[in-house]
Amino acid sequence: MQAASRLFSDKGFKETSISDISEITKVAEGTIFYHYKSKEGLFLAILEGLKTEIINGFDQYFREKKFESGLDMVEGAISYYLFLAGMKEDRFHLLHHRYPYDLAAVNPVCRDHLEAIYNCVVDIFEEAIRRGQEDGSIETMPTRKMALILFSMVDGLVRFKTYNLYDPGGLYHELISACRRMLGNNQCRGKETPSPAVNQEIEMS
Repeated sequence: MQAASRLFSDKGFKETSISDISEITKVAEGTIFYHYKSKEGLFLAILEGLKTEIINGFDQYFREKKFESGLDMVEGAISYYLFLAGMKEDRFHLLHHRYPYDLAAVNPVCRDHLEAIYNCVVDIFEEAIRRGQEDGSIETMPTRKMALILFSMVDGLVRFKTYNLYDPGGLYHELISACRRMLGNNQCRGKETPSPAVNQEIEMS
């Protein structure tokens, strides 16, 4: 699956054949078809694996991390998403290809996987914003809409990396400052320096 992820990412789904995967992995084509039935089945297995890793990764991250406020939780979610994208670069690259979305239009399993991935991240941003509104660190605003805006900003930085346009780490501090200005109330806007723990996360990516 790792080899297929790299090939799908580098060459594209349509341009990658089962024989290409067989050659690079030294696994017989018949064995691949036995386990995954088709190239599309292999792709869906990769997408399902990524979905599971993202959801479980965020669950573990937020069980282990403690945040002083909802605004800090937003910062943590941004940091961890960038960390995941750096650790799973090939598979995140697949999310930025057109093929998964063309397939999702006709394949409900693919659509469910993609929706689960994006809803997981947006739900976390929304939860953080709601928590921040409760503790006073975030101003009153439509939580779902702002969560979608935050996700589009963060995922946009990941796409910079995908297409070799810019290293997202170079814009991290500016992104955090912009998010704090967008979300924070007057008392929190002065706090624009990411915490040491969050800095450590982004450096790992």
